[in-house]
Amino acid sequence: MKALVYHGPGKNAWEDVPDPTIVESSDAIVRVDTTTICGTDLHILKGDVPAVQEGRILGHEGVGTITAVGNAVQSLAVGDRVIISCIKSCGHCVNCKTGLYSHCLGDEGASGTGWVFGHLIDGTQAEYVRVPYAENSLHKLPEGVSDEQGVMLSDILPTGFEIGVQYGRVKPGDAVAVIGAGPVGLAAIATAGLYGAGTIIAVDLDENRLEQARLFGATDAVVSGAADWKEQVLALTDGAGVDVAIEAVGIPETFSMALDVVRPGGNVANVGVHGKSVELHLENLWIQNINISMGLVNTNTTPMLLKLVAQHRIPAEKLGTHRFSFDQILDAYDTFSRAAETKALKVVISRV
Repeated sequence: MKALVYHGPGKNAWEDVPDPTIVESSDAIVRVDTTTICGTDLHILKGDVPAVQEGRILGHEGVGTITAVGNAVQSLAVGDRVIISCIKSCGHCVNCKTGLYSHCLGDEGASGTGWVFGHLIDGTQAEYVRVPYAENSLHKLPEGVSDEQGVMLSDILPTGFEIGVQYGRVKPGDAVAVIGAGPVGLAAIATAGLYGAGTIIAVDLDENRLEQARLFGATDAVVSGAADWKEQVLALTDGAGVDVAIEAVGIPETFSMALDVVRPGGNVANVGVHGKSVELHLENLWIQNINISMGLVNTNTTPMLLKLVAQHRIPAEKLGTHRFSFDQILDAYDTFSRAAETKALKVVISRV
């Protein structure tokens, strides 16, 4: 089969590799019909994730068709269309039983690490992929939900919802600022209304992404490059500050922005993946009575979000802006890496 293989920082190739096979009785083999690229994949290519070894097949998002199952798999069958979750779940360990799939203690990849695809085991940017713990790591796609909608449920929609909206403790009527209107920020915007947010403010440097944010449910948009961006956000909350500030970029400056606009007693939910340390001024923050949360997605809300996508309550299909075939995957990487120029949100890579 063909797959996108990592060969060290700045090097990847679409090349021939051996087909995956059933290793454990709980495995499934999935023919990947649609995949996409995550910002984390770009971090890997830069060499920012040293755990990813040369020769690893990249990717952790996908939708496909089951072609084989292990003899312990009973609830799935060959021919089922499925979403491949970005997080493994053995379903039996103490963490999985409490919904903390991101820290699944199953041995696959590494015990205590839920994100294994394209990281510690071969991933989904390939024609076929082996999925461990198949019954807990795959979700059947109902009729009426397209592959393109489904692939957005592999990672970004549950990430924006769980780590942004749920961890941020959004309540009915809340004012929410989402700093960073990239794909995950847009997922947080699209799902903040599920908990009744009254005001949803998108904050970004890119005016195109702010226009997109309004399509996903933002009530207001603020250009973060404006000298008075903070004053604009505060004016939308009668000067009090937002109840929830969601950081969806992953750099020190945007985390500081979230702290600048949250009200006393509010919540800061960090969703962005940070590659550098962030200075936390506890000498100033301790008196503000704020809560700061962060984490890796568990994907335990994927079944619920899938129902809402099927009911057209969440416009998952709008996240896909550019489309490529598998043999154009290197072009897809180039387009996604130049998102400010190409106006790409999520690139959709499919079999012809």
